[in-house]
Amino acid sequence: MLAETICSAVSVAGLGIAAIMAYRKRFLSAARTAAYALVPLGLVMTGAVEWIVDTAFSPVAWAGFGVLGLALLLFLSTRAVERRRGGRKETTGGAERGAVAPSASSASSPSRAVTAKPGAGGGAGEDFSDIEAILKKHGI
Repeated sequence: MLAETICSAVSVAGLGIAAIMAYRKRFLSAARTAAYALVPLGLVMTGAVEWIVDTAFSPVAWAGFGVLGLALLLFLSTRAVERRRGGRKETTGGAERGAVAPSASSASSPSRAVTAKPGAGGGAGEDFSDIEAILKKHGI
């Protein structure tokens, strides 16, 4: 009720200022001031002010805004983690990277199994684990 009274008073004051401007033959400024002055009155008449006041003082509405904020935070954090991982998806088979056959990779980026040196020692075991993951994925 108080918000509606304040908005009505602001509208009346604005219309008074617009009348003074029109009396001084500044019609363009008077029309613009009258337009601004009628906005709060229109918001009161449509019920938008009452809705805003009810929302501002409602604990349920603020809890709803909190839930929406939490959902947005979760969405943004999962996107950030996904970008950090480089788009890799985790599988249930234990392999962290998506299995791709060496022939499916582009020529500009050769497979790690092809570029690994046979006498590298521990590095070759990783390449075979990738191949094993690919074969397990295809049931071989």
